[in-house]
Amino acid sequence: MKLFQRIKRIEEIVSYEFKNKDLITSAITHPSAVEGKPVSASYERLEFLGDSILGAMVATDLFEQFPSMDEGKLTRMKISLVSGKTLSEVAGKLGIGELIVFGESEKGTGARGMHSALENVYESVVGALYLDAGFEVTHEFVRKTLTPYMSPKLAERPLSPKSRIQEVTQRDFRCAPVYKLVGEEGPAHKPTFVSVVLIDGRRVGRGKGSSKKESESAAALDALERLGYLDQADGGMPKQAKSVFKNADVEDAS
Repeated sequence: MKLFQRIKRIEEIVSYEFKNKDLITSAITHPSAVEGKPVSASYERLEFLGDSILGAMVATDLFEQFPSMDEGKLTRMKISLVSGKTLSEVAGKLGIGELIVFGESEKGTGARGMHSALENVYESVVGALYLDAGFEVTHEFVRKTLTPYMSPKLAERPLSPKSRIQEVTQRDFRCAPVYKLVGEEGPAHKPTFVSVVLIDGRRVGRGKGSSKKESESAAALDALERLGYLDQADGGMPKQAKSVFKNADVEDAS
C-alpha cells in the first residue's frame, strides 16, 4: 500500500484531514523504517506526547462518568484503559495494523512486534491529532474508541506489575514510578533491553526483556517482590518496603 493511501485511510479512521501531512506520516512510521534519519521521522516523539494527553483525557472522562468511585478504583480503570493490551486491541480493531510503515529489520518480529507497534501508533496518532487539530477533535477520537471499554469491572481486575507498582507508589509514596533504560545486550537484530524502576529517585527494581516495555514490566515485578507488595492485595505499606526503600540506591532518573 502506498504512503498516500495509508494516510488517507488513517484520516478516515480518525474522521479528520490533517493539514500537516508530515505529522501523521511520522505517527504511522516505525523507527525501523527510518534508521539514520531524525527522531521526528518516526512515531517515538509523538508517542511520548500522545501518552500524556491520552492519560489526561481518560482521567477526565472517568472522573466525570463515575462520580462515586474512589481514587484507587479510578486509578485502576485508567491504568487498564491506557494499557498496552487495551490500546493494541483498539488499534487492531480500527485496522491500524496494516497501515504502519515497518522497516525490513522489524518485519520478522511477528505478533510481539505488531502488538507493541499498535499500542505505540495509537498513542502517536493521538499526539499528532492534538498538534494538528487541537483538544476537542482529539478528545472525540479518544472517546469514540475507548468509551466502549469503560466498565466499572476494570476497577476489580488484577493489575499487571507496572500497573500494580504505579498504584502502590501513588498511594504510599505520593509519586509515580520512573523507568530508565540502562543497557542493551545481544545482537542488533535481536536485542535484550535492561531497565530499572525508580521511586523518588531510588532504584528499587531491575529487569530484562526483548522490548523496552517487557524490560520495564520485569523491573516492576522485581520491585514489587523486593518491596513486599507482590502478594499484598490491600492497603498499607509493608515493613519490607520501608526498609528496602530507605536503603535503595539513589539514582538520577533524567
